[in-house]
Amino acid sequence: MKQVAIIFFIIFSVQYSFAQKGQITGVIQERQDIPISYVTVTLKDSGNRPIAVGISDAKGIFRLESIAAGKYAISYGLAGFQTISRSVEVKPDEMVNVGTVILEADAKLLQEVSVTGQRSSVSLKLDKKVFEVGKDVLSQSGAVTDLLNVVPSVSVSPGGEISLRGNPNVLVLIDGRRTGLTQSNALEQVPADQVERVEVITNPSSRFDAAGSAGIINIILKKNKKAGFSGQLRLVGGIPNETRISPSLNYKSEKLNLFATYGIRLSDYVGLYTMKQSTGLSGERVDLDQRQDEDRHDDAKLLYFGADFKINDHNTVTAAFLRNSTHDHDKTRLNYLYSNKNGSLDSSLIRKGESWEKRSYNQLEFNYTKNFDKAGKKLTVDMQYDFWDSDKDWNLSTSKVFPAAVDLPMIRTGSMGASKDFMIKTDMVQPLDSTSTLEFGVKLEDRRVNSDFIAEQQNSAGWEIIDQIDNHLLYKELIGSAYVQFSGKTGALSYQAGLRGELTHIGIEDRVGTYTNEKNYNRLFPTFNVSYRFNERTTLQGSYSKRINRPRLGMIYPFNELTDLSSRYIGNPDLNPSYANVFEIAFLKNWKTLTFNPSLYYQRNTGVIEDYTFRDPDGLFITMPVNIHRETRHGFELSVLYNPVKWLQVNTELNLFHYAEQGSYKDQSFDYSGNTLTARVSAQLKLKNKLAFQTLYNFRGANATAQSHTNALHSIDLGLSKTFLKDKATIMLDVSNLFGLRKLTSRTVGGDYEISQTSIPNAARYRLTLVYRFNQKDNQTVRQAKSGNRD
Repeated sequence: MKQVAIIFFIIFSVQYSFAQKGQITGVIQERQDIPISYVTVTLKDSGNRPIAVGISDAKGIFRLESIAAGKYAISYGLAGFQTISRSVEVKPDEMVNVGTVILEADAKLLQEVSVTGQRSSVSLKLDKKVFEVGKDVLSQSGAVTDLLNVVPSVSVSPGGEISLRGNPNVLVLIDGRRTGLTQSNALEQVPADQVERVEVITNPSSRFDAAGSAGIINIILKKNKKAGFSGQLRLVGGIPNETRISPSLNYKSEKLNLFATYGIRLSDYVGLYTMKQSTGLSGERVDLDQRQDEDRHDDAKLLYFGADFKINDHNTVTAAFLRNSTHDHDKTRLNYLYSNKNGSLDSSLIRKGESWEKRSYNQLEFNYTKNFDKAGKKLTVDMQYDFWDSDKDWNLSTSKVFPAAVDLPMIRTGSMGASKDFMIKTDMVQPLDSTSTLEFGVKLEDRRVNSDFIAEQQNSAGWEIIDQIDNHLLYKELIGSAYVQFSGKTGALSYQAGLRGELTHIGIEDRVGTYTNEKNYNRLFPTFNVSYRFNERTTLQGSYSKRINRPRLGMIYPFNELTDLSSRYIGNPDLNPSYANVFEIAFLKNWKTLTFNPSLYYQRNTGVIEDYTFRDPDGLFITMPVNIHRETRHGFELSVLYNPVKWLQVNTELNLFHYAEQGSYKDQSFDYSGNTLTARVSAQLKLKNKLAFQTLYNFRGANATAQSHTNALHSIDLGLSKTFLKDKATIMLDVSNLFGLRKLTSRTVGGDYEISQTSIPNAARYRLTLVYRFNQKDNQTVRQAKSGNRD
C-alpha cells in the first residue's frame, strides 16, 4: 500500500505543478465528426519562431503545455489536407480550448489520397502493428476467420486454430477485450466486412493482459458515425451448405447510440481423415488402415444489442448483451482394416457415431468513461459477466465385418459443462505534459467451470460404466492484476515502459479425488517499447515483453470422447503455464507505391507445452499436453505492399524462423531443432464499373518436433465483387480452399510404432454474398459497445 500511495502522490503532485502553466488543447476532425490522428500542431510567436509542437492522437485530441502567456499563431498540417493557421492568446494559469478544428481535404491531392485509401495499409505504432482493412474482396466476404487469413503474420489452420508467426499461443481480442465473440466458433458468426482494422501486437504493453506468449490479435470493429438510423442486411448462400442471414441496425443521436445485430447461420462441413498405423515393428507387426468420413451440421444464432448514453460532455455509460447459441449434429463413419506383417487382411471393423451438442454463451457488459477538462485525461471502469453451458451426447455403434459379422455392444457418452466468469477493471490515463503520459489500472477476474462426463456400454441388463469413467470436475481460477506505464516523446524518439503484476490462484478438484490440486502463479511482467521516426514515411522500432501462456481449459480437461477405437486426446490437469521473453526490432518504410516492413525477433520460452504421444497397456494411442524445459525461436519476417498502378495491388509476406526445443517427459526426449517458413501472396485488380477480383495463396512450410513431422500446407482463395445501386449494395462470389489443397499431413514415430495421418476437415467452399446498406458511409456497420480505454 505504501508504494501505491507514493504513486498517487507523485501523480497528483505532477498534475498540480503543470496546472500553473498555460495550456492549449482541442480536437481535430474531418467532416462527419471523423477524428484525424497524426496532425502536426505548431505554435509560433510573433517572430514566426516555433514555440511548441504536438501531434493529435487516435481520437484527434492534441495538447500543448507549459506555454508562457502571450499571443501566438497556431497551425494544423497533415499531408492530403489544407494547412490552416489561426491566432490564439494564452493567459497565465489558463487552459485554452480551441474547440473542434475542421480540416478540409486538399483538392490537388484528392486523387492520390483516394488511390492510397483503397489499398490495405500497414503502420507501426509504439506497441503494435496496425493493418487497415481495405476494400479487398476477401475482406468483405466470409467471416472474420476468413479475413484473418489475409492479415500478415496471422494464419488460421484447417481446424480453425489461429496462430501468430506460426505460434498458436495467441490471445484474440475484440475491441481490446476478451469477449464471447472469440469463444468457440463465434468468430464464424461475425461478417468480415464489420472489421475496420486488425492490430497485431507481438510485444503488448503492460496495459494488456500478459496472456498469450505469441502476442495479441486485436480485432477492431467499425463504429457508426452517422446520425439517425442506419444498418445493413447480409445474405449468404454456399456449397457445401452455408446459409447466413445477418441484419444490423443502428440509431445515433446527440446523446444516445443504440445498436443491434442478429445472425443466423446454417452450415454443413464435409471432412475426411485417413491414418496408416504400424505397431510391433520389431516383432509381430500389425498394420491398420483407417478412414473416417465426417458430416457436420451446425445451426447458430447470434444476438448482440446495447446502447451508449452520453450523460454530458465528460461522462458516458455503455451497456450491452451478447448471446451466441449453437446446435450441432455430427455424423462419423470409421472403417478399420487390420492386416498382419505379410499384408494379409486379419480383421475389419466399422464404427458409426452420431452426436448432438447444444452450446449457449451469454455476456453482459458495462462501461463507464469519464473524460476530464484536461485533454487526454481519462478514467474508465469496465465490468463483464459471462455465463455459458454445453450439453453433448455421443452414440457409437461398432460391428465386426471380417472374418465374421458380429455386432459389438453400443457405447454412449455424455458431457455437460457450465461456467460463470466475472471481470472488473479500471484504468486511468494521466497526461503529465505535452509529451508524456502516465497510465495505471487494476483488474480482477474470477472464473468457475463445472464439467460432468460419463461413458457407458450396453449389456444384457442395460448400461454399465466403462473403465470407471463417471466423474465431475470443478475448475476455479482467480487472477488479480495491476499495472503502471509511462510513455513519452523526445523529438523523433518515442518510448514506453511498463510493469504488470499478476497473481493467479487455480484450484482443480473432482468427485473421485484423482485430480485435486491447487496452484499459485505470482509474476511480474515488464514491457518496453521504443520508436524512432526518421520522417513521416520511415520508422524504426524496438520492443521487449515478458509473457505467460496459461493452459487452455481443453488442455486441462482429463475426460475424453471414445469416438476412435485406436487413439484419444486427453487433457492434463497437472499442466503448468509457460513463460516467454520476447525481443523484436522492426522497420517500416513507405514510398508512394510501396510499403516495406521487415522485422527480426527472438523468443525464449520456459516450461513449454508440447503434445506427448504414447501407447497404453491396452494398445491405445494417447496424446496429451506436457511441460518440457524450454524452446527458443528466432526469425525474420518481411511484409511488402505494392501498388504500382491505380488498379493493381500486391501484398506479399514471408516469415522464416529457426526453433530449438529441449526437455524430456518420462522416457521421451523432446530435444529437436529445425527451420520452417510461412508465406502469403495476395493480388487484387480494381476493374471498371466497381468490379474487383482478388486471389490469395497461403503457404505454411513443413515443421517437426521430436515425435512428429508435419508436411507443408497450401491453400488458394479467390473472390469477385461488384458494387452497385450508388454503393448501397455489393454482391460477392468467393471460393475458399480451391481444389481442396488444404490438407494436413503428418507422421509420428515412436520406439515400436509409426503413424501417418491426413486430415481434410473442410472441403472447398463456394459462397455468394449480397450486402445491402442504408444510410451508411464506407460500409460502417453496427459495432461493439463503446471501447472506453481498451486500445
